[in-house]
Amino acid sequence: MLNTERPAASPRPLRYLAIAGPTASGKTAAALAIAREHDVEIISVDSALVYRGMDIGTAKPSADELACAAHHLINIRDPLQAYSAAEFVTDTQALIADITARGKLPLLVGGTMLYFKALMEGLDPMPKADPATRAAIASQAFEQGWPAMHAALAEVDPVTAKRLHPADSQRIARALEVYRLSGQPLSSFHTNKVIATNAYTTGARGQNDINYRGNEHLLISLEPQDRAWLHQRIAARFDAMLAGGFMDEVKALRARADLHADLPAMRCVGYRQAWQALDGLWPMHELRDKGVCATRQLAKRQITWLRSMPERRVVACDAPDALAQVLALARDFKFATK
Repeated sequence: MLNTERPAASPRPLRYLAIAGPTASGKTAAALAIAREHDVEIISVDSALVYRGMDIGTAKPSADELACAAHHLINIRDPLQAYSAAEFVTDTQALIADITARGKLPLLVGGTMLYFKALMEGLDPMPKADPATRAAIASQAFEQGWPAMHAALAEVDPVTAKRLHPADSQRIARALEVYRLSGQPLSSFHTNKVIATNAYTTGARGQNDINYRGNEHLLISLEPQDRAWLHQRIAARFDAMLAGGFMDEVKALRARADLHADLPAMRCVGYRQAWQALDGLWPMHELRDKGVCATRQLAKRQITWLRSMPERRVVACDAPDALAQVLALARDFKFATK
């Protein structure tokens, strides 16, 4: 008998617009400009904005900015709770589907590059945390220091070591733990995936002639041509944070008996340095320089991550027409994937 049943329809690929970039590169301004032109809902791609009560030090969007468009994945965790890349992927995939079903365009915005790569490339299963291995690494670090541990990591996983600062104890420890448990470098868990994203090609009409396929997404990457421009913005932002009551915010968090310096939330850039200053690890007058330096290092790591993502579309965030370029790409993307 002839089978007249139609084959099941393939699931519709995820479609979204994304803006990534280092801290202080202008991502929020670009997102709000797009929101004024298009019917979007914004999904935060930021591992610090998920925490409640951490507003000043994370440069969380203001109430007026949040009112410009619906925002998601902001203030969804207490600082005591962790939020993983796997949770982000699950939450974001559901949000993209819901936003699209409402006839709106999902707009992903942030600077947590691991979240972007996890969403776009998937996550390979990595070994779970092992207390004994972690204790052994901590003991070795106590004797040798974290720069020596960083050097040891460079021998077995140079890719990961290159993007980590020698004092980034948390990430160095995790990378060494993964290697000791699996025999494989942490970087290998992010390179064996087939990239499940759209790519773009430059056609005869010029650089904005984008052909979309696969997941139909566009990643706009805000990257400075002049690092000094970004460094000035980072310093100005940190000064504004201090003037806006950042230390009072940190003191309020410290007043909670259940929070401590080793929590992921308290290890966020700025909060970590402020906590250490309040612990007396260095004079309070050095906090500003320590915080600015740590933020610069974060920005450097973010740019390194971005450069490993070939599907991104780069816009020089320090160019006079940067915002116009972002808006033009957003318009082309919406038209091309309609």
